[in-house]
Amino acid sequence: MFKQFLLQLLMVIGLTGFCLTNAQAAEVRVTDDRGLVRTFAKTPQRIVSLLPSLSETVCALGECARLVGVDRYSNWPATLKKLPQLGGGLDPNIEAIVMLKPDVVLAAGSSKAIAQLESLGIPVIALEPKSHSDMKRVLYVVNDLLAMPVDAGANRVWREIDKAMAGAAKAMPAKATGLPVYFEVNDAPYAAGRTSFIGETLARLGLQNIIPASLGVFPKINPEFVVQANPALIMIGRQEIKGMKERPGWTMMRAVRENRICVFSSDENDVLVRAGPRMAQAAEIILKCIKDKAP
Repeated sequence: MFKQFLLQLLMVIGLTGFCLTNAQAAEVRVTDDRGLVRTFAKTPQRIVSLLPSLSETVCALGECARLVGVDRYSNWPATLKKLPQLGGGLDPNIEAIVMLKPDVVLAAGSSKAIAQLESLGIPVIALEPKSHSDMKRVLYVVNDLLAMPVDAGANRVWREIDKAMAGAAKAMPAKATGLPVYFEVNDAPYAAGRTSFIGETLARLGLQNIIPASLGVFPKINPEFVVQANPALIMIGRQEIKGMKERPGWTMMRAVRENRICVFSSDENDVLVRAGPRMAQAAEIILKCIKDKAP
């Protein structure tokens, strides 16, 4: 009996090992934002990410261990800070990337690294989420690239995001419905438009973005436009607020006069300006801002 049991056990172990090996060796095919179809003979195990939202997406799917290098801005989860830092989208360290021998590089479609890396035979998947629907699509593309079971991967992550976003919307104070707000992305100043992922989050929370959709996703704004719109509340990062009150006419706005300004820390700002799997956390940060500062 023992010999028969041992034989059966060895067969199960052997079959499990075969399945795992077979899964890793299975062909993977994904389409990136360029419409380019990439086919991999086996599931990529060594991944370089040059965009924080993509690094976070890999980790949200439970596969942080496959990342062997990231851009300098990828800082969540904290374990990513221990990986080789490979520059940014505008100044990637191509030599360092090549030395890591990645199976694939994840990058924004605008990255200057793409053409050079591909000329060196390193496949690149170009993905750059800019809206909620983009984020969902990219999540599923990365899930396919990682050959993850979809129910335990992308389906689970998206359900959690959507549930938490709905919870934040439900928790919004009734008095904040339709509240006119201005969200500044940086001090050029560039603002979050209504069609951006930030604008979509504001809308889902019931807020009125003073930046019209016609101006684009992240338009550069004439400061006078904001004065005329006279938002009830301003949302801005700690770095961007420097000099804000010196802008002509800004001290006359009710939000500035009544100190209805939400100033986000650098960590909070990272969450807010990345179209990644922490979108629900971004909604919760905005919810706290509204509860603290809304009239």
